[in-house]
Amino acid sequence: MNTYARNTIRAMSGYVPGEQPKDRRYVKLNTNENPYPPSAAVAAALHGFDAARLRLYPDPDACELRNLAAGQAGLTPDWILCGNGSDDLLTIAVRTFVDQGGTLAHTDPSYSLYPVLARLQGANATAVPLDAEFNLPPDAASRAAGATLLLVARPNAPTGNTFPLDSMHTLCRHFSGIVWIDEAYVDFADDDCLAFVRQYPNVVVSRTFSKSYSLAGLRLGLAYAPPALVSEMVKVKDSYNVSMLTQAVGLAALSDREAMRANAARIRATRDRVSGDLAALGFRVLPSQANFIFCQPPVAADVYAAGLRREGILIRYFPGPRTGAFVRITIGTDEEMAQLLAATRRLLGR
Repeated sequence: MNTYARNTIRAMSGYVPGEQPKDRRYVKLNTNENPYPPSAAVAAALHGFDAARLRLYPDPDACELRNLAAGQAGLTPDWILCGNGSDDLLTIAVRTFVDQGGTLAHTDPSYSLYPVLARLQGANATAVPLDAEFNLPPDAASRAAGATLLLVARPNAPTGNTFPLDSMHTLCRHFSGIVWIDEAYVDFADDDCLAFVRQYPNVVVSRTFSKSYSLAGLRLGLAYAPPALVSEMVKVKDSYNVSMLTQAVGLAALSDREAMRANAARIRATRDRVSGDLAALGFRVLPSQANFIFCQPPVAADVYAAGLRREGILIRYFPGPRTGAFVRITIGTDEEMAQLLAATRRLLGR
């Protein structure tokens, strides 16, 4: 049967998002969503929004949002691009910086969307393997040679660890193409790379409102980059890629960063405590700078994940030679994590 799709599309597997189950109610620790509600300013923006305005197109440049984000970062608005989540920004990046038949590089293991975006562009994907401890190798730039875009998640997903700033500086100095630093989880980390966009003409830093701002359902992301790069990406984005309602709610969220930071601090505290609790139960727990834990259970990882599912708790299992011994556990509320630990003790017979 002719599906009329391009050969590349027929041959590839698409990106598989984390499960959003409908068969029953679970303790949902599988998709790195924030367990706490967004700022009260978000609710106020929603309640105060004039629905009659929706007959109009949104601001194609998201000027108010870019102005506020730029001011908070000590930049001007021409250093910022808004997107329909950071996934939209990644798509824009690939379409802007990678030719069909060209090469995109990405660290591995990392966000599984990266190689999918390469195939959608009709481009090649070069994996830059992380070392045995999931750290950035010192020769990462040379391993990515020939690529025009290198995607690096920091903190990394699904492992949760971060890479030293010195290593990132070395990478940015030696890679000849665009280094895209995906900081989706940065608000749970100890440091960031935002200053790099001023120091290097080839660096872009992207962030999302999905994690720390508790707005995964809204779809909003920001990319910070030298204006010369932003102006090229503007040519590629959809004309109205951020809705009017998203801009209004995003503006409210960004105006109340203290609420976001308070939630992030709660999650970090829970993460560190639960990491210790799991280690005491025999888990190998990687040091996390994100809102999740990547850990190796003392039993087979897929068996552990299946056992938790029967207990009504969802976590994420990633089959594969580098990740198949591990599971990823999103940090929920203290009550949810207590349920996770109790179910884990039952499964382990402790």
